[in-house]
Amino acid sequence: MQFVFSNHVLDTSRQELSRSGEGVAVEPQVFDLLLYLLENRDRVVSKDDLFDHVWEGRIVSESTLTSRINAVRKAVGDTGRDQRLVRTIARKGFRFIGDVSVTLPEAKPEDAPPKPSHHSPDDTQQPRAALSVLDRPAIAVLPFTNMSGEAEQEYFSDGISEDIITALSKLRWFYVIARNSSFIYKGKSVHLKQVGQELGVNYVVEGSVRKDGDRVRITVQLNDVATGSHLWAERYDRGLADVFAVQDEITQAIVAAIEPQLYAAENFRSLRKAPDSMDAWDLVMRALSHYWRVTRQDNVVAQALLEKAIDIDPHYGQALGVLAGSRMFGAHMGWEPMAKAMPVAERCALAAIHADSEDPWAHFALAGVYLLNRRFEDCLAEFELTLRLNPNFSIGHGYYGVALAYCGRWQEGDRAAQHALRLSPRDPFAAIYCGVAAYSQFVGRNYEEAIRLSREGLRQRADFVGAHRVLTAAAAMAGHDDVARAALAELRRVQPDISLEWIAKEMPFQNDDVRDCYVEAFRRAGLG
Repeated sequence: MQFVFSNHVLDTSRQELSRSGEGVAVEPQVFDLLLYLLENRDRVVSKDDLFDHVWEGRIVSESTLTSRINAVRKAVGDTGRDQRLVRTIARKGFRFIGDVSVTLPEAKPEDAPPKPSHHSPDDTQQPRAALSVLDRPAIAVLPFTNMSGEAEQEYFSDGISEDIITALSKLRWFYVIARNSSFIYKGKSVHLKQVGQELGVNYVVEGSVRKDGDRVRITVQLNDVATGSHLWAERYDRGLADVFAVQDEITQAIVAAIEPQLYAAENFRSLRKAPDSMDAWDLVMRALSHYWRVTRQDNVVAQALLEKAIDIDPHYGQALGVLAGSRMFGAHMGWEPMAKAMPVAERCALAAIHADSEDPWAHFALAGVYLLNRRFEDCLAEFELTLRLNPNFSIGHGYYGVALAYCGRWQEGDRAAQHALRLSPRDPFAAIYCGVAAYSQFVGRNYEEAIRLSREGLRQRADFVGAHRVLTAAAAMAGHDDVARAALAELRRVQPDISLEWIAKEMPFQNDDVRDCYVEAFRRAGLG
């Protein structure tokens, strides 16, 4: 495997470190220390971790550890003062913070295995064998093809590809191959299988750009390397009044659409594995597929899968973050007591942030916990940090919207929910974004629009508690008594313990007038 960062390459197969193509001399122990930091760059590595894995359990002096860390920094062109790549976290340990891409080195001719004399079923498994060394899936974005016939448009098609690479790298859950590796295919016609073998990736994004006058058409598709199938494809037609704004808009739309497709594809892949062969990643992917079905039973199943993943790896940030989100969501839906769920959710969210402080899912989960604990300023700050870490995180925008609405800022809440829907219209959580927009309209006393949006959410997820709540309340306040009574009957089916006391006590209203209006709406609907 090759770890590519800054102008360096660390090659594990050759046990070599190079800078700008020139070899860098490092002691074996320094090489091992750098490799361990790179492999665990998604978390802070403690001194005990280093003693266990680099010094094989031997405790060494503080000065020895410091000298080896300094040697690592020197090897990669860093210093203790700058800490551009290797950061010291006071009283906790060390972390590699540079941008890293992972690929597989090109095999030398003498290293290549003999080619089979005929096509065999095992051929399709060759890319997967190369990928077995990675702990999460990898994705490559090939340079988009310029179909305009104009050489000066090359910058635009390259810019789209580069922006997608940068934006995908913010997902944190997937390895994204660096531009220098994926752009070697520019102008070449290559098979997906070849890309998968040479770059060691599971998924490939490719597309084309065609400019005609002041209009541009961009086509893009996400491909599964193992099967050669298209997982998702879309076409975008835009005017070019502001070329950079169009480039940003298209990039945002593509990345937001790709993320849920990757999760769905990984879940499908995990379903083909025997239950006793699933690793922590497989379990998280299966859990996500249940989590976004938004039913009580699916939420329970998701939590069981996530707890199993954490049993395998107690410091697995993705599992901890999603478990925190699941417990928070279950409490908000009234499926489990707040007092029981919130301490667990907060511990998991904080542990996820400790494992990877730049994972948007971790901060998203903590923001939800703060909302239900009525720490409104902390909640909004965490959501804003979430969206700085990944501006294309549709679920982050959606839940930020409900937090804003609970704070009485319903216009901003509606805009956030609508932005989530525009970002990812095929998102498994689209029903929730409709529910958030509906609740925002209720807070704004726009009851007919709240009814419409609630029904759209229920069309997508018939058992979504939040949409049943808003439909009941909005219909009651609009004077549609029959609709309100029918909606309340459905709400009682999916949230049997709902009561006026629960609404007043457990839902995190910041403003008393909004709480009183919501309670009055349910009283009119017939809730006791």
